[in-house]
Amino acid sequence: MPQQFWLMKSEPDVFGIETLAAQPAQTTAWDGVRNYQARNMIRDQMKRGDLAFFYHSNCAEPGIVGIVEIVREAYPDATAGNPTSEYFDPKHSVDNPRWFVVEVQLQRRLKQTITLAAMKDDPALAEMPLVRRGNRLSVMPVTAAEWQHILSLE
Repeated sequence: MPQQFWLMKSEPDVFGIETLAAQPAQTTAWDGVRNYQARNMIRDQMKRGDLAFFYHSNCAEPGIVGIVEIVREAYPDATAGNPTSEYFDPKHSVDNPRWFVVEVQLQRRLKQTITLAAMKDDPALAEMPLVRRGNRLSVMPVTAAEWQHILSLE
């Protein structure tokens, strides 16, 4: 299967790129996703070796701040089975997992943030789910053409 590209959102005050950079081997499970459409992409489509933009959301200047690689494919999200976790789901079980994670590893920070405002103003990105009104998914696909174009904006 050819390499795929993604965009993964996280709030920087919850888990920002600096937090990822401080993790052992700059690697972590991308947990806490609680949207079925995003879950399905994580579970069924993300593959080892795929690349994703790390996007800071819900902050003063939302935008792409780095690149991560999928280094482990989907497995059950442990936070869903932990009653003390804010991501606990009583319907999630070991025998019937409802929520999944992939592991990501930081590849690099971008030289500059590619802001949401800049992407919205760019006609080459008009069809990108991120810039379409009403799209709030925390994980979304990025086409190869969008990927290359965004990198050219750096």
